[in-house]
Amino acid sequence: MAKFGRSSRKFREFGTGEFITLLVLVAFVIVILYPLIWMVISSMKSYEEIYNDVWGLPSTWIVENYSLAWSKGISGYFVNSLIVTGTTIIAVLIIGSMAAFALARYRTRLIDLALIFTIGGMMMNPQVALIPLFNILSSFHLINTHWALIFTYIAYRLPLTILLLRGYFLSIPKELEESAIIDGCSEFGIYRRIYLPMSTPILLTTVVLTAFFAWNEFLFATIFIDSESLKTIPSGLMNFRDALRTDWGVLLSGMVIASLPMVALLIFLQKYLVRGLSEGSVKG
Repeated sequence: MAKFGRSSRKFREFGTGEFITLLVLVAFVIVILYPLIWMVISSMKSYEEIYNDVWGLPSTWIVENYSLAWSKGISGYFVNSLIVTGTTIIAVLIIGSMAAFALARYRTRLIDLALIFTIGGMMMNPQVALIPLFNILSSFHLINTHWALIFTYIAYRLPLTILLLRGYFLSIPKELEESAIIDGCSEFGIYRRIYLPMSTPILLTTVVLTAFFAWNEFLFATIFIDSESLKTIPSGLMNFRDALRTDWGVLLSGMVIASLPMVALLIFLQKYLVRGLSEGSVKG
């Protein structure tokens, strides 16, 4: 009877507000997951089934769509995306962490101006800067190379990265720096031995945010890259569409392959993403 009383009391505590919140969360999960599930199921359908039975399960699961998508160019696009995304992440982490270290450690008028300039970089719209960027990259003969995307992605991800890292660096106790200076540690040593090891959550958060941007970016990848052998996944998937008939099963298979790395990255690093964003916003 005591157990029944405790369980009924807990049930009564689950009020109308909690029930509505639960319904909203369940609806939110369905809205997010259902398109992904539909994409996976439809990627193993034939062309006729996709049009004639949009919501049903395939009569025959055509797994060969994935091998066909891979052989039709996804493999090359996948490698190009890995090169561009990986290089962008490394460069953003190195440059952004060094800049954030300087902005968090020193207080001068020049540092304040640099901080304002960094904040201003977040306001730059990609569409507005498209033509000037194209002219700049053309003058350096970087159009139709991986570097055209890498430099552009680095420039667009650095402002947010610097602000996030700076906010996290400001929360590191000054006593650790003072102890390191007394022990004869250099400025670079403080940065490498104290700041970087203690900033693992925000660094991994930066990896996730930068990877999602670089992997899924479409506008610059389409305008700056013409060569078929250099295209990344977002722009390369456009080649799967035909003027007369598009094989949607193969196209959806390519989209599933393209989404797998980011889904896996988010699953493995989700706890660091939440922790890094929350702790990085404590100070500014």
